[in-house]
Amino acid sequence: MSNISLTRRGAALAAALMSASLVLTACGGAGDDTGVKAMETAGATAAATRSVKAVNGTIQVPANPQRVVTIGNTNLPFIDLGGKPVGVTEASDSELGVLPVEQRTVYEAAEIIGSDGGEVDLEKLAALKPDLILVQFHSNDWDKVGKRLEAIAPTVLWGLDTEWKAFADALGEAGNVKDVLSRQKAEFKDKVAKIQTSYGKIIDGTSFVDVSRGDWSDPGTFYIADIGCSEIARDDIGMDLPEAAEGKDPLAYEALPFEQIGELSKYDVITYPVDAQGKPTEPFVPVTATNTWKALPAVSSGRALGVFCPGNNSYGPVNRYLDSLDRALATLPAKK
Repeated sequence: MSNISLTRRGAALAAALMSASLVLTACGGAGDDTGVKAMETAGATAAATRSVKAVNGTIQVPANPQRVVTIGNTNLPFIDLGGKPVGVTEASDSELGVLPVEQRTVYEAAEIIGSDGGEVDLEKLAALKPDLILVQFHSNDWDKVGKRLEAIAPTVLWGLDTEWKAFADALGEAGNVKDVLSRQKAEFKDKVAKIQTSYGKIIDGTSFVDVSRGDWSDPGTFYIADIGCSEIARDDIGMDLPEAAEGKDPLAYEALPFEQIGELSKYDVITYPVDAQGKPTEPFVPVTATNTWKALPAVSSGRALGVFCPGNNSYGPVNRYLDSLDRALATLPAKK
């Protein structure tokens, strides 16, 4: 398959149309507007693509892509922004389980092209005839399939270290879903302001800790969450939450034994993960069953707050998290 870039194709076509317009203008009479129309067509063609910056360079993408394939971490954020990919890589049951019904329907309507970024079925992908491929996965996966993806369609790559707000902006630009993005960003701003206004006095001077446990955690362990949704609470809301020292691995990377649950007593308020129905997530249930947890001052006084976090890689799930946090903070007694 020829791998001529859209830039070169667009430039060549524009040049051809420009030459044709000059010939037509020379042959036409004073009132003949054929040449003008040809030049307008050339301009429209040149405007049919635009440049976006990515890890793999400056990429020429369709101005209005119609057949988008998402790979890795771009799947659900693109759908959250209103996109309807024709192809996706597999998402976990836990990720799909917290999606709104309409978003899950969009995901399930797309063709599964692989289990993850490095295991993409390139023949199946090419058969979808995409006009844009959006990718976020490990650099090792890019080394395996990146050049072959670029040979199929314009491919935009983001690194795993891309900050979530920057990622949403870039995804909205590349995928031409900026209208939904703008609305979600406005909602995010309003929700943050509401929480700060409503609970500012409670938050001020209160120490919080966000604890969690995943289905990957070793038996008898939990961790202090300083990444994910707790980042939103700390960095955007202004809640006093522990975080790793600069240059150190996140606290969330350290598995703590249940014997250390008692050390959480030094915090005024504890937040922990619940599902959409407000029940402790299945992996976290063993923590709540321990006598040490039940004896914590925050737990016995109603200052242990279950908060639903469906994700933090795009504005939609973050806004749902903020709604849950709002409801949880509303249960805290006001400071005197």
